[in-house]
Amino acid sequence: MSAEAVRTAFRTALHELGVDRCGASPVVVATSGGLDSMVLLHLMRFSGDEGGRPVQPNLVVAHLDHSMRSTSGDDALWLRGTCTAWSVPLRAGVVEHAPVSEESARDVRYEFFESVRREVGAGLVLTAHHADDQAETILFRALRGTGLEGLRGIPEKRSPGIVRPLLGLWKDDLASYAAATGLRWREDATNTHLTFARNALRHDVIPAAEANVWGSARKSLVRLGRLAEENEVAWVAVLPSVLSGLRAEATEVSTSVDARALHDLDPALQARVVRYLSSGLSVSLDRAAVQRALVHIARGRSGTGVDLVGGVTFLRELDRFVLRKTTRPLPDQFLEIATPGSGAGEVRLGDRATAVEWSLGSSGTALHGAELFAIPDLEFPLCVRARAPGDRIRLPGGTRKVKKLLLEARIPASERGTLPVLVDRGGRVLWVPGVARTDAVAASGDTLMIGIET
Repeated sequence: MSAEAVRTAFRTALHELGVDRCGASPVVVATSGGLDSMVLLHLMRFSGDEGGRPVQPNLVVAHLDHSMRSTSGDDALWLRGTCTAWSVPLRAGVVEHAPVSEESARDVRYEFFESVRREVGAGLVLTAHHADDQAETILFRALRGTGLEGLRGIPEKRSPGIVRPLLGLWKDDLASYAAATGLRWREDATNTHLTFARNALRHDVIPAAEANVWGSARKSLVRLGRLAEENEVAWVAVLPSVLSGLRAEATEVSTSVDARALHDLDPALQARVVRYLSSGLSVSLDRAAVQRALVHIARGRSGTGVDLVGGVTFLRELDRFVLRKTTRPLPDQFLEIATPGSGAGEVRLGDRATAVEWSLGSSGTALHGAELFAIPDLEFPLCVRARAPGDRIRLPGGTRKVKKLLLEARIPASERGTLPVLVDRGGRVLWVPGVARTDAVAASGDTLMIGIET
């Protein structure tokens, strides 16, 4: 590909990715000093128009010295001189303790890029990943046994603001552009070390595959990634309608679906649904976790559950299956009503805070569902707390276990500990809002009105 063809393809990618619509906002260019990133920086700096103006007028270069080789400091000095000559500001950093693996180095690198993005107020960080990187990534993931989603490879865009405009270009295209423009760069000697998995794929495995198996193996791998991308995009479009049929309900920490409807789906579709629901909780499930969920769909009884991964539990609660991301609960905070009068407060049970208001007489509360209690029949202090083992409440037909009443009201087990219960000094249950009120205390005469928001 000629240099002009590279420029044209690059401008097209910038437009499709929205990079050319950043206005005056800074754009960070991640630059190591190697061929790929220097081509990216050169294209951003010099391929804007015939007048030599940059593609984007407010560029910032981000360079991180990983301290993984003795000459890395020289690369930073060389890049500083180049940025000065090209009138582009540089933000450089140095890792104090060298990363011990490719993965840890990548994590540190992206943390640095994000810090620069925030520092300069940029919306985007551009990285120089190209089509050869894509082929290597897809093959690497396939060899490790990734799922179909992993075969999508490197995304063109990902949060927070990472954009890869060179993914449509091959390494040979970048090298041709560099030769045509007289571009210089720094060689990283570690790129030839076959102890790194990516280097082994790049220098040994893929060339051997193209020489002995299929001449266009790299292109086939990239095409596989595109097919996987299309497949996953299609599933993302279809699954919301599937969830609608499952009567899905979601909160910040859980999602539930109709148990019978989920049970009746084909297991392959059940697996898709479970993975999709877990992604909504920012959790990725491995195959073993999904299999545990499928077994529970087939056999699980109400009140039972299985731990999946990443603090996620899959539960059967009455006629619902619930995928819940567990968090460390705060200690319960009960509320005491010491004497008849007026007041307001809050009770916190599990992850739920409930407002409570009380006043004398039959007015003074704006809370829905308030109850009246005859003051002479009450033993103060009253307490609003969680249900306790053995709690019973007196009703017209005799005393009943509160636990049994909650079950009959079809309140899921996971919610029963968050429901407030009003008791008196002796532990006598007076009221379970929305469920039952004792007949042992009258609701007329000198009364205390208590409202508990349910």
